[in-house]
Amino acid sequence: MRNYRALRDLALADLTPLTVFLGPNGSGKSTIFDVFAFLSECFTAGVRKAWDKRGRFKELRSRGSSGPIEFEVRYLEPGFTPTVYQLAIDEGPKGPFVAAESIRWTRSERGGNNFKFLDFVNGEGYVIEGERPDKGDRPSLQKLASPDVLAVNTFGQLRSHPRVVALREFITGWYLSYPTMSTSGAKHTPEVGPQERLSQSGDNLANVVQYLSEQHRPRLDQIRGVLSKRIPRLERVEAEPLGGGRLLLRVKDAPFSEPVQARWVSDGTLKMLAYLIVLYDPAPPPLIGIEEPENSLHPRLLPELAEDCRKSASHSQLFVTTHSPVLVDSLRPAELRVVYRKPDGFTSNRRVSDMSNVMAFFDEGVSLGHLWLANHFEFGDPLSVDTSKRKSPLRAYGAPGAPREGAVR
Repeated sequence: MRNYRALRDLALADLTPLTVFLGPNGSGKSTIFDVFAFLSECFTAGVRKAWDKRGRFKELRSRGSSGPIEFEVRYLEPGFTPTVYQLAIDEGPKGPFVAAESIRWTRSERGGNNFKFLDFVNGEGYVIEGERPDKGDRPSLQKLASPDVLAVNTFGQLRSHPRVVALREFITGWYLSYPTMSTSGAKHTPEVGPQERLSQSGDNLANVVQYLSEQHRPRLDQIRGVLSKRIPRLERVEAEPLGGGRLLLRVKDAPFSEPVQARWVSDGTLKMLAYLIVLYDPAPPPLIGIEEPENSLHPRLLPELAEDCRKSASHSQLFVTTHSPVLVDSLRPAELRVVYRKPDGFTSNRRVSDMSNVMAFFDEGVSLGHLWLANHFEFGDPLSVDTSKRKSPLRAYGAPGAPREGAVR
């Protein structure tokens, strides 16, 4: 990521299936998430709409920087060698335009020179057809209809370009969750109609419950079973059609005969339901992003939710942000990254597993949550510019010794 707000030059290397970002307020965690949202919206809504929504170059480009905003995504498609997608977006008098876009890979498992099977500059370039594009294949020269059109979005809808199709489906399939449990969000009564995927805000929670009830009843029963173990006295959740074409989400507690409307249910109950629906999706998205899942949830539920995320990471890649030491306690060092601002004001990151002082304590049984609040991480202390000069006693979050219950060794 280059020139994107605080991310002037940020790389996320050696990603794990579950990656959790930890850092002070304003460190850039949400901006990292917004990169994935921006790329996905460029494909689903168009570059211009995604660009305008974020304030154009005035708000998007890193302060004091010049040149286009650039992204490079290295991904692995099953059965193929690693592939790299590059995108550069610039702005002219008529608005945003795609300055450069390419897909490259190495066809040989033994290595060799990379070559591009899609390469466009300012709307003109070439693409190579076929299941496994190779250097010897004849490229097709093309000119796009508009400078703000993505080549991958254009050729990714044609069966003759299966590798481009796969990339487009990968990016448009990303899911980022920002559930808002309010009368205008999950607690309102939407129009009747099953919907397969939960919206970013969760305002179609009732519609997804209806879809699961009609199309994937065993999976809904599984979600209900997990939810009932974590929310005391909860018995079932159901979506009930009302007159006037509206849909009502209702929750029943075991001691009572009648369920209550979702608007009277706690935010934590609905958030846990929303997270379980995302993580237990019968057709899981390739990438899931969840911001600060600890909000509105009891701390004792966070280790369980962390394990849900880890299980889900067997089929989806997960990115999570957090400020919770309890959730951090449930993680492995390689899964946790500290996001922080460098002296120049721009964002950087470092894996906890690369911090030797942290690993020395962790190997002796001290949990990550203890070490974080005791300020043993090398970066990310919001109250000190130079963490090496400020060390809190370890008792800031319990005494050293045996790990907390549920902590991962």
